[in-house]
Amino acid sequence: MTIPFWLQPESRRLEFKEAWPGGDKIARTAVAFANGAGGRIVFGVRNEPREIIGLSDKELFSLEERVSNHIFDRCGPAIVPEAFIQDVEGRALLVVEIHPGAQKPYHLKSAGRMDGTYVRIGSANRKASQEVIAGLERTRRKVSFDEEAQYDVSWQHLDLSSFKEAYRKATGRTLDDAAYRNLGLVVEDRDGRHPTVAAILLSEGPVKRRVLPYAKIECARFKGTDTKVFLDQATFDGPVYASIEPCIAFIKRNIALGARVREVYREDRWEYPLEAIREAVTNAVVHRDYAITGSDIKVAIFDDMLEVTSPGPLPDTLSPEALGTGRSEIRNRVLAPIFKDLGLIEAWGTGIRRMRAELETYPEIDLILQEVVQAFQVQFVRKKAQDGQEAQDEAQARIAPEVTPEVTPEVTPEVRLLSVLKGEMSREQIQERLALKDEKHFRTAYLLPAIEAGLIEMTIPDKPRSSKQRYRITPKGRDALRQPATGE
Repeated sequence: MTIPFWLQPESRRLEFKEAWPGGDKIARTAVAFANGAGGRIVFGVRNEPREIIGLSDKELFSLEERVSNHIFDRCGPAIVPEAFIQDVEGRALLVVEIHPGAQKPYHLKSAGRMDGTYVRIGSANRKASQEVIAGLERTRRKVSFDEEAQYDVSWQHLDLSSFKEAYRKATGRTLDDAAYRNLGLVVEDRDGRHPTVAAILLSEGPVKRRVLPYAKIECARFKGTDTKVFLDQATFDGPVYASIEPCIAFIKRNIALGARVREVYREDRWEYPLEAIREAVTNAVVHRDYAITGSDIKVAIFDDMLEVTSPGPLPDTLSPEALGTGRSEIRNRVLAPIFKDLGLIEAWGTGIRRMRAELETYPEIDLILQEVVQAFQVQFVRKKAQDGQEAQDEAQARIAPEVTPEVTPEVTPEVRLLSVLKGEMSREQIQERLALKDEKHFRTAYLLPAIEAGLIEMTIPDKPRSSKQRYRITPKGRDALRQPATGE
């Protein structure tokens, strides 16, 4: 089900304005959208609390001209927005659409390129660092980070022996100097031969750890549902292609292998869909943004969830809605074909579909794909019934996987809210999962009682009206889910 944009939370691609805000706020948002995935600025909507205000006919046409002139005059290179009028509940909204730009980095003319370049981080505009500006320039040149030569590293200092053997076993071909050049792993000039970023990522030893210390996978098994207590942890910082199998071995060590009887035979079955997890880890390695320093791939296992987080949001030309449709955008243009040669990935654009296909046999697991600030996250969330049994049998889950229970004397609004709250969710997301249209009713009958009872908590308690506000279940709420509802 597609949620209308006026009901969605503010995000990387969406911002609401009740009226003209003044200053450079609109220009900054336009610059950030053009530098990223594009987006919409919607006038006539109050964001917190969400309310459709609407605009008069006079306001609509004067505001449309004002916005267009403002963006064109204050942003460079030139940004030409598209505007249209959207009727919602009898009220008119002005929607200003900014497309991803081809001349990145965009900036405020008055501040200049270094101080006036902005990018979108979640639902906020942030001034871009030099590192981010360099990435925007690569995007304009259509050059990926893993293609760039590292001129402070000599080719002969790189240890690619393990990769060379793995490549021979997978393809039957022995790598020589010409093959390294054809794969995009070495650059030759008057100063000698230098490896690309991709070559360093495929290498092992001190050079990789010195030049790309963040190119690793951090794995952890936590006690309970938060990160306070470690039960097990491991770091895999060898060649990136060789880090996947040790990571899967860590996961297998920390999840259960059970069995179930299927008619006349016994079937061993992992607690989580292992091949879907392998796909998630492989995608994280091959598609992460290695230009982001200080961040690594993280695999976290909790009592109720397994989570894979990869630095870097989705590519600007790929939206979350397009995931699983067969469309593929390759961030690392050297690594991706090599991973395909090694047999680590199959056909382009099929990974998410394979993950969802395996999850059809795991009706007790929810798959959540989401952008989280400057990262992309895959969550495998356990759906447990309140008495600790499996959520639903496979047939019923396929018939109505998103149906929530009707409110009866045995199921209170608070328990119904708890049953759909997975991880950290916004007010809009929870309300949508409950299929409730009236925001005021949702707040008074569901959200506030659950907060006052200590069953859920805010992620930003000192700013209850923040656009970044999310809600999560408390330990008391988890205890309530385990108890039979009484309706009292």
